[in-house]
Amino acid sequence: MTDDPLLQLYDAIVVGSGATGGWAAKRLTEAGLRVMVLDAGGKVSTEAFGEATPNLNLGRWGLPPDAIRTRPVQTRCYACLGTNYKWFVSDAESPYSTGQGKPFDWYRVHAVGGRTLVWAGQCYRMSDYDLHAASHDGYGEDWPISYADLAPYYDEVEEYIGISGQAESHAFLPDGRFLPPMRMTCGEARLRDRASAFGYTTTIGRTAVLTRQHRGRQACSYCGPCERGCPTRSLFSSAFTTVADALRTGRCTLLTNAIVARINVDPHTNAANTVTFVDRATRRTFEVRGRAVILCAQALESTRILLNSTSTEHPNGLGNSSGTLGHYLMDHPGGVGAHARLPDLDSRMSTSTPYRPNGVYIVKFRNVPGGPRDPRFIRGYGFQGNASPAFHLGAPGFGADYLAAVRNGMYSATLWAFGESLARFDNYCEIDPDLRDAWGIPALRIHMVHGSNELAMMEDAAASAGELLEAAGAADIRLHKVPRTPGAAIHEVGTARMGLDPKSSVVDRDNQLHDVRNVFVMDGACFVSSGCQNPTLTMMAIAVRACDRLVERFRASEM
Repeated sequence: MTDDPLLQLYDAIVVGSGATGGWAAKRLTEAGLRVMVLDAGGKVSTEAFGEATPNLNLGRWGLPPDAIRTRPVQTRCYACLGTNYKWFVSDAESPYSTGQGKPFDWYRVHAVGGRTLVWAGQCYRMSDYDLHAASHDGYGEDWPISYADLAPYYDEVEEYIGISGQAESHAFLPDGRFLPPMRMTCGEARLRDRASAFGYTTTIGRTAVLTRQHRGRQACSYCGPCERGCPTRSLFSSAFTTVADALRTGRCTLLTNAIVARINVDPHTNAANTVTFVDRATRRTFEVRGRAVILCAQALESTRILLNSTSTEHPNGLGNSSGTLGHYLMDHPGGVGAHARLPDLDSRMSTSTPYRPNGVYIVKFRNVPGGPRDPRFIRGYGFQGNASPAFHLGAPGFGADYLAAVRNGMYSATLWAFGESLARFDNYCEIDPDLRDAWGIPALRIHMVHGSNELAMMEDAAASAGELLEAAGAADIRLHKVPRTPGAAIHEVGTARMGLDPKSSVVDRDNQLHDVRNVFVMDGACFVSSGCQNPTLTMMAIAVRACDRLVERFRASEM
């Protein structure tokens, strides 16, 4: 057998090494399959993490001029900083366009581990109410799977990655397998108590940050800026967990700096046989052979690959016989909420105060069975936020008076909403006929707006956030009423939706393309509806479930 990895035949080719790609590589190799993982970026060492870099060394806004020049879109992301901006794509090398009057922020990391290197780690299960929301209000489509299908995979993912949280026995936020919860501040405990008077449930955030040693990873030391890279690996990142596990099996080959261009299908068998990629540095084109191809590149990127995989048999892209590929793009509306002071709480703090990388979560309460309904919109939203003392850098005064006010601090509270994004056909992506990336691969044009339902929902969310803070005794309440640009939540899902009917969906309930028997989409592209919860935990559970189905097919000699 040749030692050249490009001359070998793999059981599966996994595109992407982030949250879902890492799980696919781990699950398949541990089941005995030989896997090639293609990643568009390079490896990142923990020595490169900037968690301990003082903010004063980061420059204005924490970004050097080079970052702003080469990454004007990426630097709008909260996690793109002077310590890590080179993990994010260069907007000049990896461009995309948007429809007229439809701005969209697409934040992308090209590095092994993908966005799990910089994510916030919030992990919430979807319930049957989310998966089958259409049955409750008549809008859209139900998922072809239920919570019972996902529950054992939620369990397995949570037990492996380590999620700290508190069980609440809430019908619309299923409990999971938790490590000990982080403690609420006194301000958050007050907010929880006041919210309960409205009938709302407030819990500590469920986060993929360890509160005790777990599978060789250290407990969080509350140092703060997780998005700069976590050197103790307390924050889950696929690069140092699932991908590392796959490599340890000896059955995983990781090829970095491989920009995937297309999937190639044998016209005689209608099965994918190779994946074409471009070497980032040399810009030479290569192919790798596999019995199955699994897309875990991130929703929009996976769909871009499918749309670019045209042929005589698949003229509109691979898996697009329904005409729905690229459509039903969703991203949670957010950036709406309220900020205020809690004047009667002790606001003094010091530079050595522990920085808890988490907040609180208020479970959705609008338009749920048995709860209050709003005639202006369907579905609902949840709040994420915090309450704690901070240095009062915006304090009034000058000189000694100003310094004293800064030291005395301000006890502040903030609530931000994430709302459900409705799946609409006219929110979509397509191939831009005139735009290519630095490697000659056609780029995406993205068309998305928050619709009237999302705007009405966010109007209600701002008002509700203000009411909750007022009930907690807040002062100087400021409402934030304008949603952020679509894409800014970094929760983009949809575009290759799951369904039973090949005429209205792209993949089946096991994430296989209806049109090609050995191509699978196992990332957020398969989502049918978005819920209002952070989607990454559900993506991982879906990927593990789909891999188990694929392993069964290999064992039955069906692949």
